[in-house]
Amino acid sequence: MKDFYQKIVELKEAGTNAMLCTIVQTKGSTPLKAGAKMIVISKEATFGTVGGGSIEAQTIDKALELLSSNKQELIHIELYSKEGTSCGGTADIFIEPLIQNYKLYIFGAGHVGKALAYLSESLDFDITVIDDRGGIFNDWKDGNYKQVVTKFGDFLKELKFDAKVFIAIITYNHKIDWEILSFCAGKPWCYLGMMGSQSKVKAMKKGLLNLGISKEIINKINMPIGMEINSESATEIAVSIAAQMIKQKNAEC
Repeated sequence: MKDFYQKIVELKEAGTNAMLCTIVQTKGSTPLKAGAKMIVISKEATFGTVGGGSIEAQTIDKALELLSSNKQELIHIELYSKEGTSCGGTADIFIEPLIQNYKLYIFGAGHVGKALAYLSESLDFDITVIDDRGGIFNDWKDGNYKQVVTKFGDFLKELKFDAKVFIAIITYNHKIDWEILSFCAGKPWCYLGMMGSQSKVKAMKKGLLNLGISKEIINKINMPIGMEINSESATEIAVSIAAQMIKQKNAEC
C-alpha cells in the first residue's frame, strides 16, 4: 500500500490526470473486498487492482468516461459467470479524480486582478495571473499563484481547457478582452466571466453570435462579471467575482 500512495504523490506532482477507484462495499462473492484501490490513467495504464476480470474492466471503462469530465461517481457492479448467470456478488466502487483542484486564470493584473488573486488564495484554485505589461507584478506580495508576463494570445494557445477551468477577463483594453473572450467562448470551461459595461457586453454578445457561438453558451458567460452587490472598490468587485465562481463551482459546473 505504501507504493500505491507513493504513486499518487508522483502523479499529483507531475500533474497527471488520473482517476482513483476504491471499493467501498461488497456483497456476496467478489475477488476483493472494501478498501481495494486502483488508479486509472489510461486504458493501458493502471496501478493497483479492484479484482481483475469483469469488475475491473467495467471500472476502467467508467473511470475513463469520467476522466474527460473530471467528475466523480459511485458505481454499482454485479458479477456474472461466463454463462451469463449471476454469481451473487456485487461491488460498489467510488471513482474520483486524483487531482481535484480547479484552475483559475485571471487575465489582467490591474487592481481588480490583484485583489481577486489575493482573495482566491484561500479557495480551492490553482491560480495563474496573466498580463502583457512588464513590471506589472513588481508591487505584488509573494503568494500562492503564478505570475505570467506574456502576450495574451501566446498564453491562450497553450491553455488546456476542461471542466475545471475558471476564467476571469479583466484586462485594461476592450480589444484584448474580445481576443480572450472570443477564443475561450467555444472551449470547455466551468466558469467564464468578463468585466464590462452594459453597452460593451451587448456588443460582445453580438460579436459572439456572429462567430457562431450559440445563445445557450453566451448565456452561460458571466458578463458583466461578478454578482450584483453594488460593489465599488477593487476588493469589493473581487469579492463579487469570487462569490460567483464559488456558486458555479459548487453547482458542479
